Amino acid sequence: MRKFAPLLFVFLAACATVATLRLDDRFGPADPARFDRLLPSAIPAPDYWQDVRPILDRRCVTCHACYDAPCQLNLASYAGLTRGASTSQVFADRLLAAEPTRLGIDAQSNEEWRQKGFFPVLNERQPTPQANREAGVMARLLALKQAHPGPAGGPLDDKDIDFALNRPQVCTPAEGLDEYTRRHPTRGMPFGLPPLSASEHATLTRWLESGAPYRPAAPMPAALTRQIADWEAFLNADDTKSRLTARYIYEHWFIGQLWFAEQPGQYFELVRSRTPPGRPIDLIATRRPYDDPGVDRVWYRLRRLEATPAAKTHMPLQLDARRMDSLHEWFLKPDYTVSRLPSYEPETASNPFVTFRDLPLVARYRLMLDEAQFTLAGFMKGPVCRGQFALNSINDHFWVYFVAPNEASAGFMQAIIDAASPVLRLPAERESTAGLLAWKEYSRLEHEYTEARSRVTARLKQTDTRPTLNDIWDGEGRNPNAALTVFRHFDSASVIKGLAGERPQTAFLIGYPVLERMHYLLVAGFDVYGNVGHQLATRLYMDFLRMESELNFLALLPIKDRQPVLDHWYRERSKPHNDHFADAARFFPQETGIHFRSKDTLNELYDLLGKRTAKARDRSRELEASGLPAADLAALRRLSAIRGLAASRMPEDSLLVYQAPAGKSQVFSLIRNSAHTNVAEIFSEADRRLPEEDTLLAMNGIVGAYPNAIFAINRENAGRFADAVAALRSEADLARLTDAYGIRRTDPRFWPTSDAIHDYSQASRPIEFGILDYSRLENH
Repeated sequence: MRKFAPLLFVFLAACATVATLRLDDRFGPADPARFDRLLPSAIPAPDYWQDVRPILDRRCVTCHACYDAPCQLNLASYAGLTRGASTSQVFADRLLAAEPTRLGIDAQSNEEWRQKGFFPVLNERQPTPQANREAGVMARLLALKQAHPGPAGGPLDDKDIDFALNRPQVCTPAEGLDEYTRRHPTRGMPFGLPPLSASEHATLTRWLESGAPYRPAAPMPAALTRQIADWEAFLNADDTKSRLTARYIYEHWFIGQLWFAEQPGQYFELVRSRTPPGRPIDLIATRRPYDDPGVDRVWYRLRRLEATPAAKTHMPLQLDARRMDSLHEWFLKPDYTVSRLPSYEPETASNPFVTFRDLPLVARYRLMLDEAQFTLAGFMKGPVCRGQFALNSINDHFWVYFVAPNEASAGFMQAIIDAASPVLRLPAERESTAGLLAWKEYSRLEHEYTEARSRVTARLKQTDTRPTLNDIWDGEGRNPNAALTVFRHFDSASVIKGLAGERPQTAFLIGYPVLERMHYLLVAGFDVYGNVGHQLATRLYMDFLRMESELNFLALLPIKDRQPVLDHWYRERSKPHNDHFADAARFFPQETGIHFRSKDTLNELYDLLGKRTAKARDRSRELEASGLPAADLAALRRLSAIRGLAASRMPEDSLLVYQAPAGKSQVFSLIRNSAHTNVAEIFSEADRRLPEEDTLLAMNGIVGAYPNAIFAINRENAGRFADAVAALRSEADLARLTDAYGIRRTDPRFWPTSDAIHDYSQASRPIEFGILDYSRLENH
């Protein structure tokens, strides 16, 4: 077959050429710049914002957003639709880094995207209704679904439909659609889901036939324009202290969706520009936020976002007077000087402890801590979307606490940084193409860092400075970021405010050195287009940060109790990890200053920390926050009591659509927490599973961006649903549960139920709201 491969390639290329010529003969040559010009439609057409965008949001963005969108077709904005699709995959194992293809960053016109290998899904030939319909990929695949809608119930038993996360993607331009639709008639859009309703399909078809016309978004209110001007003035002051502060803010907020009270629902991103405020933004496009901008002066600007928020990437952060005052208080008011601005050399810029050493440590820590959920969400939602590169290095359920941001703790943390400064290096210093064995160097550096840290903490014995509950941040009694819960859903993760569930699998205590390294490892320094060496080094380094966070937490326990807890957290660990964990007390040799009264000091510590953070705790995820009567909540509470094999049979993240006797549907999440002997290894995760220790947790509202299953229940059958879940023993049992209560991919109720879920999400949490991703829905 190998000797025929070149002939096959020539044959396929010839077929594509013939198809192109056929389309050219019928509708004229393609004009890549057609949609770079906003031309009015020659015939009446549905309005993009009022008629079309809502359909795209609720029916298409559910799979087509961010880097993990099939064929890179991002339908969350008009720019993504006109950019089109690509045969190149973002998520791949590469020996060399790939060129990035970030929407809105790496090309500024559709003509430039065509040069980068993207092909149109809209017709770019003659703008006639027939050409728009027959030479457009989107129109053809929507029509294909109408012709082959699939079954109306039961599992989708179609061997030509593959839902695997890493399935081969067939990305076909218009020139190859005749053959593609003949070979794959059931692959119409929406893929593996019910077809659009007749009215939805008619609206999109009329719009596409009219040439997919678009009008710019409405102008911003004057009050919002003034707010933007105030913030851009603040971020672009001329003195060196302000300029270094602005650089720090940008490198931590560039990933967020910034919003103002004057127009909630309108989001902005913080970008670097070659042009100052008052002039059009001239974007500086670099792989990482700290890469050399190539200009003498960087201007920080707020760029309006038009993309619909997707739950898997949406990280809202409000800009207001209080936040600006806090930044001024933390960074600009203290008496210190910045003699010169740091360089953008990779070895310097990738190390925040070097780049920003002139800024007060407490100021840096407070910026990250004040919105700690936002900070941690960046590790899960930031430049990754899919998230699996480092997520199998964390447990499925753990609580996070933080070291209090005061001068005493700052002195200790600064001492650690000073002592370990030569070895506090991050994988991103190698940029995006690291050697496959780079992880060995960072393993050595981490060992040296641990030794330096132990020497610093050993000196504390001389001062008898023992850790107490006062060293734990309580959110000043009002900031709900003081205590967080993290869930891992295999290849994605979520972080919520508050302490959800009972005693978790592990717990983190994070101070500034760990929090900053996490950000520069997984957000600022991570390149989704990087090579496999970069990804492996990132995964290994996250191991170190997890272990350090856990050992910080264990330092609150009596020395005699630390090793048994650590041994339980890392059962059946490998020899290298066994050596690393042989002496838990060596990491922090000082005895705790907390006076325990029980023998179960770990459980008592959880209780004490719960009381410490109670005033600031967010309780909106607790079942009682739903407002349902206690009798209605009883069945949901029973779900949270299910343990072991029954829990292990449930999907990772299920949505329960609860239809109350009167009123709109409410939505609850049912999370499976998968237990492991340890999470210290990269491979063979299935061999370390402990399904008999799995748990379920029912929570108010939607947790997670990728639901794996949807169940519809009500007051009358909620108890029976809980009984059926508790009785699960096999895949067949789960299939029967889904028969009775599930909303499968094929269910005619799927889209109405999906709308009810999104309506509930938008009404209950309008700022956090984002479109869910259905690519992980199971097909039981």
